[in-house]
Amino acid sequence: MDRLVNRALSGDHRAIARLISLVESESPLADGIMRSIYPRTGRAHIIGVTGSPGAGKSTLVDKMIHRFLDMGRSVGVIAVDPSSPFSGGAILGDRLRMQNHAVDSRVFIRSMGSRGSLGGVSGTTGEAALILDACGKDVVIIETVGVGQSEVDIVKLADTVCLVLVPGMGDDVQIMKAGIMEIADVFVVNKADRDGADKVVADIRMMLDISFRGDWRPPVVKTCAERGDGVEDAVSSVMSHREHVLNSQEGRLRRLSRIEAMVEAVLRKEVSSLIQREWGKRRSEGLLEDLLLRKVDPYSIAESILDEVLCSK
Repeated sequence: MDRLVNRALSGDHRAIARLISLVESESPLADGIMRSIYPRTGRAHIIGVTGSPGAGKSTLVDKMIHRFLDMGRSVGVIAVDPSSPFSGGAILGDRLRMQNHAVDSRVFIRSMGSRGSLGGVSGTTGEAALILDACGKDVVIIETVGVGQSEVDIVKLADTVCLVLVPGMGDDVQIMKAGIMEIADVFVVNKADRDGADKVVADIRMMLDISFRGDWRPPVVKTCAERGDGVEDAVSSVMSHREHVLNSQEGRLRRLSRIEAMVEAVLRKEVSSLIQREWGKRRSEGLLEDLLLRKVDPYSIAESILDEVLCSK
């Protein structure tokens, strides 16, 4: 494992891919990998790109990669795709749209399956982003699945969240829903050559006038990503927010909140693993039959398992 980690830290893309695979598959080596690389993290700018399906997120990310490369920055991309209901793997649609960068040594692109997560990212997306950070990527872009207003988990992972909206898809209503306004650091109105783009921009600004609180007022940028129009402005807004995060008390509190969320996620995973192991030892056809016949109840079984897990520690 040490040799693999050292190769990854030196920029070997094959080794980086292997580390992410081990973490994604929840290998017994995963915890050791994360302990090893964590001290080297904290340098990359992690950007979340989220929004409804069909908003053009992948095309926008592709153009953002070009812009960051022009600025001399190396880029890692984690594209979270819907999981196959059969294999659990990612469909890889986002990766196909970014294939122009496939042979560029400055760019690493990884598709990950959402694996049933409802927050737009998978359970190991954060760890994958940390691996890319530790391995020298200056910018890490996480493109989420695109599931609408429930897609707020990206806030726990990203320094900057770009919310991509498009005219004609009900996004003028979407922005009014709870949670959506709060997650965006930069609003991107994509496909701005369509009718209704100016109305979406006006609606966003109106909502910001009503509900905005804090030191950073999210800018609203119009883009037509397919042609590359407005992408430079979007990247400039993202970089301005990066400076705000690094140099403000509000940004410091946000970073602390992300660290807290990370520790809580590790705790939940560890406790869940212990509970599943104990349940696996107890589960038997006889016990399930007793539950089916209502001789025992699930609540008592769960309480007993929790007591055993807690007492054993």
